[in-house]
Amino acid sequence: MLQDPEHWIWDSWIADDGERYHLFFLKAPAALKDPTLRHEAAVIGHASSTNLTHWDVHEDALRPGPEGAWDDLALWTGSVARGEDGVWRMYYTAINTGRGFTLRDQRIGLAESDDLMRWRRVGDGPLVSPDPRWYRTHDPETGASETWRDPFVFVHDGVWHMFITARATTAPRLSDGVVGHATSPDGRVWELQPPLTTPAGFGQLEVMQLRHVGDEWLLVFTCHPDEQSESQLLSFGNFSTWMVAGESPLGPFDLSRAKPFMTDPKLFAAPLVQTRDGEWVFIGFRNTEPEGVLNFHIIDPLPLVPR
Repeated sequence: MLQDPEHWIWDSWIADDGERYHLFFLKAPAALKDPTLRHEAAVIGHASSTNLTHWDVHEDALRPGPEGAWDDLALWTGSVARGEDGVWRMYYTAINTGRGFTLRDQRIGLAESDDLMRWRRVGDGPLVSPDPRWYRTHDPETGASETWRDPFVFVHDGVWHMFITARATTAPRLSDGVVGHATSPDGRVWELQPPLTTPAGFGQLEVMQLRHVGDEWLLVFTCHPDEQSESQLLSFGNFSTWMVAGESPLGPFDLSRAKPFMTDPKLFAAPLVQTRDGEWVFIGFRNTEPEGVLNFHIIDPLPLVPR
């Protein structure tokens, strides 16, 4: 378990260097007392482990930029990918103070590292922004978006792909969540693409991951019950972690066929990780808001139960 009495810890993601699992996570001071305030105070923490149970805590990986920067308020969820050049790249979400939208102006940035310990920002602005032709925006004139976050990046057939938590323009609220998509030749310069999925009962697909489990490609995502359609809740009940299989890393993924992780209905923002002996396990935190203040820590691994 990863727990810090002075900080709340919630969303997390993993980078595996072959020897240690490096966990990056959102953290905010517990002194805030009101958990809803954590979103404007989040930084990216860092810990590492050999067994996903006992963690060594390191210096924070990344903190907000200086006043006036595009990422000067708080940093949110991301992912880490490594290219053929050996450089580790962290793609992260950020919010800023500059345009007055704060939580509703979600942007995606990049930092790089040679050792997963020391990170340097790349560029002075967001990597890729939503296009109102395909994705719902808060204000089409500025490009601000209420849902444009949690980039998950991987390389497939020499092309870098980014999955983004996004919302479609044509579906009703609580059924408009889609997998946003962008591509890049080098992990630095990105071109936006249309969504990879069509809406189906989820208001947003948070903290997405792609994992090759057995002979299936699993798209894993989080959706709080409050962000699911009535028909979705009637079909399955209150679950937060979901999976849907695809034939390739790019799907197709039919969200209407997604199934919940039933072992722990409140498991949230849960990295699916392969242990050294080949077993697939979930870690993450339990989202029990409004009582969640006592559950802001990373739990010990739970096995992926055969679906």
